[in-house]
Amino acid sequence: MTEKKKVLFICENNSVRSQMAEAFLNHLYGEKYEGYSTGIKATKVNPHAIKVMAEIDIDMSKQHSKDISKYAGNEFDYVVTVCDEAREKCPFFPGKIVLHKRFDNPLEFKGSDEEVINKFRRLRDDIKEWIDKMFGE
Repeated sequence: MTEKKKVLFICENNSVRSQMAEAFLNHLYGEKYEGYSTGIKATKVNPHAIKVMAEIDIDMSKQHSKDISKYAGNEFDYVVTVCDEAREKCPFFPGKIVLHKRFDNPLEFKGSDEEVINKFRRLRDDIKEWIDKMFGE
């Protein structure tokens, strides 16, 4: 059996986008990849992110936000920044392949509760589509 490729997703707060990307990669392609996520600073996993992932049977309730220093010295096959803030502020992180894929910032989601949760669903679906394209067969 070949060794799994390690993928680190980095976002500013490690609360939504990088957490979803980690969960999707491990859920969908965990036989080939190990997904990790971190933030420039650690906060907490957003409850809306946990809710919309649970709607598609992916449990993020045990995931927690991690500061980038947690992975200092680790090597990854892929390092992926998922927001412009992470790309601009991230210290160099060694990866064989370094990628940037910008996703909408959920801190900017405004509207009624239903409108906001629908924006989280759209973000979830956008991340899944990109994970499928990037890491799927």
